[in-house]
Amino acid sequence: MNPKQVRPKSARSAAGTDMKAKGFTDEEKAAMKERARELTAARSKADGEDAVLAKIAEMPEPDRSMAKRLHEIIQASAPVLTPRTWYGMPAYADQDGKVVCFFQSAKKFNTRYATLGFSDAAHLDEGAMWPTAFALKELTAAEEAIIGALVKKAVS
Repeated sequence: MNPKQVRPKSARSAAGTDMKAKGFTDEEKAAMKERARELTAARSKADGEDAVLAKIAEMPEPDRSMAKRLHEIIQASAPVLTPRTWYGMPAYADQDGKVVCFFQSAKKFNTRYATLGFSDAAHLDEGAMWPTAFALKELTAAEEAIIGALVKKAVS
């Protein structure tokens, strides 16, 4: 290329000074740091259930009560799942260590409801589309029965 020729700036570099990169939120950064601590704890063979119960104890109400009850339901419905934390949330993993389901407190990401989520390791496939997360405002006997059935199906 001739040194006197001027190369046009790409649209990306020309706009680079005007555009601000969107990074992770403070909540997302905290979750990633928590995940790094979890991986360190896993290497030291920390007790997963103790870690889950400690995370539940830190939650504000009503999430704490829901998380305690979910812990009981999940343990009773799928004893093959191992409690552990996952990005700072109570989670339950299969024998391969893959998280099958987790509880996200409303406070975790400042949302208006808590969430019971299922990963791709959960066997909830139903046709071409199925839900993988459920909003929770409270737990009644009806929701508890549905959750128990979902957890059983997830590990089947």
